[in-house]
This record gives sequence, C-alpha cells and structure tokens, in this order.
Amino acid sequence: MRRPALPPLPPATVEYPSSDGKPLAENDAQLAAILYAIAVLRTRYAGRGDVYVSGDLLIYYEEGNPRVAVAPDVFVVFGVEDRMRMSYKVWEEGKGPDFVLEVASPGTWREDVGSKRGIYARLGVREYWLYDPLGEHLTPELQGYRLVGGKYERQPLVESLDGRLALRSETLGLDLWVKDREMRFRDPETDLDLLGHHEEHLAHQAATARAEVEAVARRAAEARVAELEALIGGKHG
Repeated sequence: MRRPALPPLPPATVEYPSSDGKPLAENDAQLAAILYAIAVLRTRYAGRGDVYVSGDLLIYYEEGNPRVAVAPDVFVVFGVEDRMRMSYKVWEEGKGPDFVLEVASPGTWREDVGSKRGIYARLGVREYWLYDPLGEHLTPELQGYRLVGGKYERQPLVESLDGRLALRSETLGLDLWVKDREMRFRDPETDLDLLGHHEEHLAHQAATARAEVEAVARRAAEARVAELEALIGGKHG
C-alpha cells in the first residue's frame, strides 16, 4: 500500500536581528555628533508623516539573507511612513535611504570610505556624507558625495574666511558646516543653525530670562513716567 504523501513543510521563518552587537559609538565626540544629527533632523521633519529619520538601525537589503545588512550612523528616508521600527527592510519599505551620514571612528572609518560606499550606491542613497569629529582619519574632516549615474561624485567644500567648511545638501535643503571640531546643520533660508534638544532648552531659558528682564525694565520705565507726569501735574495744579 502506498503511503499518503506528507504535507509540505512550511517555509522556515527568517529572523532579522534588531542588533548587531556593536556599540552606538566608540568615543564621546562620535556619540555627540550622531545624537545631534538625529535630534535636529527629527525636529526638522516633525509632523511629516512621510519622512523617516533614524540612526544605528540595521538596514537589511537582501530578502532571506539576514547576514547582509548595514547600520548607518544617521539616515533619512523620504516617502515612507514615519513610525517606530526594529529594523529597516528595503524590500518591505520599497526603497532605501535618501541621505546617509557616517561619523568616522577608529574602528569604522575604513568601511565608511570603502565597502559602505558601494552598498549605499547600490541602495540608491542620493547623498552620502562623511564627518570625522576627531580630524584623525579623513582629510578634509567633512566630505560629501552625490550619486550620479550609479556612482558617487565628490562635492566641493566651501571654506569661509573664518575657516568654516560647509557642504550643501540638495536632498535635505540644508547646509552642514564644521569648524574647530564643531558640526552644525544650518538652514540656508534663515541662515540659522539647527539646535539640538539641550541647546533649544538653553536658548528657551535665555529667551525667557531676557523677556523677564525687559518686562521689569519696561515696568520701571512706566512707573518713572507716571511719577514725572504726577509731578508735572502737581506743579500746574
């Protein structure tokens, strides 16, 4: 008697880990630059449901192959839902990042200028920027590449009279400048730097203090005017 055919086995579930076991940063300078960039870009696009900003998140780009992934320090994707993710799967989202910033460290800078460049070009990352907060690995410490015809072309740096190095991002509509190991995004329309959460808090405190001082000075001036008017009125009475 022929044995009945066994039902086919269900396809094996592929696990895509949410962590690669590597630290977010190797030193304080790298950490500060990464956290600043993520914070200001999230604030910049707050309220936009079709812009996703993240960093140090695993991006899987080959379905069924969890061994192939990359985790940019900072990245921005336009045209996808802004929501919390454990990882980013390109085949589910329909596209890769539009902008990537890698912050160099002793253990990562060689990959940043080497293998990652090819991966990001393959993913269609329109702009790939590099920043070396210690100034020990990249010359110059700020570099930008734009994807043209499937290959990255180095973008020219603009150096101001005070020694500031700046790049213009067409993708973000922002400038990124570096001077004396300080990195800032700047809005070219307002010519103002974008502030991180801590800086915004300090700026708010300073503005509040100025408003209080101005209010006290205004009340004192009004009281003095009232005194003078009363004095003049008394002399004429």
